[in-house]
Amino acid sequence: MADRVTRTQEQEASPLEALRRADEDLRLPAVTPPAAYPIDTLVPQVRQQTPAVGQRATRSDGRLHGLGQTKYIDDLSFPGMLYARIKRAGIASARIKRIDTSAAEAMPGVMAVLTGREIPVNSFGATFQDQPLLADERVFHAGDGVAAVAAVTEQIAVDALDKIKVEYEPLPAVFDPLKALQDDAHQVHAPNSNIYASKTIRKGDVDKGFAEADRIFEGRFRTQMVEHVSLEPHAAIADWDPNGRLTVWSTLGRITLGRADLARTLKLPMNRIRMIGTIVGGNFGGKNEITQEPVLALLSRKTGRPVKGVFTRGEEFLCTTTRHPFIMDYKTGVTRDGRILARKVRLVLDGGAYCSFSETTIGKACILASGPYRIENLLVEAFAVYTNKTVAGAMRGFGAPQVCFAYESQMDDIAAALGMDPLDIRLLSAFDEGSTSPTGQVLQSVVVKQSLLKAAERFGWKEQVQ
Repeated sequence: MADRVTRTQEQEASPLEALRRADEDLRLPAVTPPAAYPIDTLVPQVRQQTPAVGQRATRSDGRLHGLGQTKYIDDLSFPGMLYARIKRAGIASARIKRIDTSAAEAMPGVMAVLTGREIPVNSFGATFQDQPLLADERVFHAGDGVAAVAAVTEQIAVDALDKIKVEYEPLPAVFDPLKALQDDAHQVHAPNSNIYASKTIRKGDVDKGFAEADRIFEGRFRTQMVEHVSLEPHAAIADWDPNGRLTVWSTLGRITLGRADLARTLKLPMNRIRMIGTIVGGNFGGKNEITQEPVLALLSRKTGRPVKGVFTRGEEFLCTTTRHPFIMDYKTGVTRDGRILARKVRLVLDGGAYCSFSETTIGKACILASGPYRIENLLVEAFAVYTNKTVAGAMRGFGAPQVCFAYESQMDDIAAALGMDPLDIRLLSAFDEGSTSPTGQVLQSVVVKQSLLKAAERFGWKEQVQ
């Protein structure tokens, strides 16, 4: 009986106690208790959180690819669709005196012709807007487009290009990036300098390092222009709806950037543009920028019909971006046993006729130019220059493959001159845990030496060099 009375009293008191505690909680400041950082990371059990790691996985698009049923842009077709082609200048540097499109416009099957003067904002570019969609006054390289045609068949469009007559005034041109650096060189985009981007990295005292070195090695290394050669060329389709909204199907890898470029060049609000990224048959960095998309959009608006444009393989080489050719001068001072004391690097990037992604490339190349080595005294200078050649832009690595070729080639040269094993000379100066990069970054999770030793072990390097 007494126990029952006690439980009843507790039950009556509990609502009051709950209200009192709630009132106290409301009076407390709404501040979370301090936590000590870093918080230990929870390590999941093997194959519990990420079961796909180490397992065979089927690509969602693999079956369609294997059966040949994947729909690329050239497989797409719309009612009433027209076909576009662009006339290329075919001359590296010239002033356009006159463009006569009358004969092309009079051809049966030709629905529209477009020139640069009809483009609302005739310039684009990833860094500088220095590239015309269709040249209207000046030609800066042979791949510049000067006019475009939309016709009922691709063959009629090709034939119409021959009917367009362009009168040029040839101008001086520069093709050697080293000559483009000279004060008296022809200025590609006069009155601006041919040097449109530069970077410098300094660390320590290079002159002091060279003075203390037992041997100094100098060499010049060059890399060539490289085309991406994606199996699928650049392609796009443009179409307008009755409400004045534009839809573009494109092979671009960066459709958000492409949509912004379309809005700018066409002077359209971005919300009136829909860009659809189709399945891409290869990119590798070569499809980061617009090429023909605004031209197709204007041809489509002129005709009121969808317009498709697909580059030929020749246009891919002539008109789209390539990997930057580099000219690299390396000067390295070492001790008798091969330890690097100082390195001086000069990079000249041939950007071609327009900037594109040269600023990104020059930055990455500069930072990586010294290689994965501890070098206390370093000077890197880099210059991107205009020439009247095909534009250089984004390609996998952004300058890293070029400088890697140079510094590793010189490491081999130094090892041979000192009579050292190429592996040993790399291990002598390679980054360690906590090493500092040329720009001051403290490196973590560094396994350069471990990776070299493991690769040498698996390859049987020591047995091979004996």
